[in-house]
Amino acid sequence: MSEPCISAVILAAGLGSRFGSAPKMLAPYAGRPMVRRAAEAALASAARPVVAVLGAHAGAVRDALAGLDLTLVENLDPAAGLSASLRVGLAALPPETEAAVVLLGDMPRIEAAHIDSLIAAYAAAEPRPSAVVPVSVGRRGNPVLLDLTRLAADLAALTGDRGAGPLLRRRGDVLEVPADPAVIFDVDTPEGLGG
Repeated sequence: MSEPCISAVILAAGLGSRFGSAPKMLAPYAGRPMVRRAAEAALASAARPVVAVLGAHAGAVRDALAGLDLTLVENLDPAAGLSASLRVGLAALPPETEAAVVLLGDMPRIEAAHIDSLIAAYAAAEPRPSAVVPVSVGRRGNPVLLDLTRLAADLAALTGDRGAGPLLRRRGDVLEVPADPAVIFDVDTPEGLGG
């Protein structure tokens, strides 16, 4: 079985309204903006290319990602929610892409090893699953790997401020892999940065 072509999509377009007036993606975590940490983790992984979806605060987020080997695309209607950003990011991937690891820009503890464990599990599975999700303390987390062939119609139909989680709950061919609590740690408020 040949190695699958797997890309990464970083969702960094959200309004971050619960975070307050400052752009959430630019909040520092361990000395670097959260969104840059996500991008560096993706670039250190086996996924290629890495696409970042910008939206709210696009100019400032673009500046925070300067110098990184990313494909930057913009969700022109970030208020349309996470599903719109996911569609924009997936549309920017090369046509030969078989699967995509979807990262959230507000999960600063994700490292390349988290991404690579999803890719390795997918590549080794026979038959290939529709998705690979990390699980920590009994909860599914992020990032997730999505098989773009098996999920194409479902992903195209997503609406609102929801990612692929609801549709994956309905499928029986999702592979779960154990992970540490980084996969369930995200930042929604300034207080969450210390958590």
